[in-house]
Amino acid sequence: MTTEVNNYKNLKGEIGQLLKEGRNQAGRSVNTILLHTYWHIGKHIVEFEQKGKEKSQYGDELLEKLSKDLTMEFGRGFSRSNLFQIRKFYITFPIIQTASGQLEEEQVEDKKFKKIQTLSEQLSWSHYVELLKIDNELERQFYMKQCEVENWSVRELKRQMKSMLFHRLASSKDKESVLALANEGANTQTPQDIIKDPYVFEFLDIPQRHLYKERELEERLILNLEQFLLELGKGFAFIGRQYKITLSNRHFYVDLVFYHRVLKCFVLIDLKRGEIEHNDIGQMNMYLNYFSKEENVKDDNPPIGLVLGAYKDEIMVEYAKESITNQLFVSKYQLYLPDKKQLQEELEKLLDGGE
Repeated sequence: MTTEVNNYKNLKGEIGQLLKEGRNQAGRSVNTILLHTYWHIGKHIVEFEQKGKEKSQYGDELLEKLSKDLTMEFGRGFSRSNLFQIRKFYITFPIIQTASGQLEEEQVEDKKFKKIQTLSEQLSWSHYVELLKIDNELERQFYMKQCEVENWSVRELKRQMKSMLFHRLASSKDKESVLALANEGANTQTPQDIIKDPYVFEFLDIPQRHLYKERELEERLILNLEQFLLELGKGFAFIGRQYKITLSNRHFYVDLVFYHRVLKCFVLIDLKRGEIEHNDIGQMNMYLNYFSKEENVKDDNPPIGLVLGAYKDEIMVEYAKESITNQLFVSKYQLYLPDKKQLQEELEKLLDGGE
């Protein structure tokens, strides 16, 4: 009887797996067909406008007329705003891959399209609706790549765009590295690749004038662990909080401990409510020495330490880290979304100055 039960469970499991795979494939197929259909609709609209040399005013009227007629004949999905996005979709991504694997493309005369973006079928139409809001080609390319690599949902994409992730990562790089970031995404190969400055914790909903304690900050991060992991980036696995270290009958506690699956090492994070002091850096260095000797196993790489505070003095940090051989980083965090205009100006200055 036991054998029959086990055989039935195996049968049920195999059928269930086939159904899941079939549904996933069907979903991907529907998405691919939708993207191709919208792309070709956009192409027809643009070609009609170009042949008739229509003015923008008439173009608006065209979309409005099309919206009414298509909705009447085919139902929902053809609002004026959606047709506008479909039109922009084709203009932004003038190359599409056909079912045979060949590239179908429109001749583009504008010299600014040195690297024409090809749309990715891994992303849904809802992803593209968000991506079309981005005017900067480099920025859009980065978020496309990250959606593919980290499998972001639309909600996660919207959050990362709001927090200006591309600009924050680009701010610490030179022009060549920024271009690589846009084309390849955030490629994690070294400890420096997983560090941001600043980190943005707007999802904690802590008012700027609220006098919170370090323990409250820690608790809120744990309660919002999914969002926190998204901000940290790909590869982080949560190990524990208030991780106990005992030395000579004295107890110390690391605020947060993670393991990075790509870099194969522990990542220790200490949170500071106010300004980071030199002794905070020294304490983290001690934690790193302890983990290297007591917690690491054979295949682990040296641990990474990150001291996170609301403020930091760059000169003090420089002197406090002098001669430290451990992988120790100091970054700021902020409880509100960054200033988009300021970050945009800094990025433009970097790209213009790198010629």
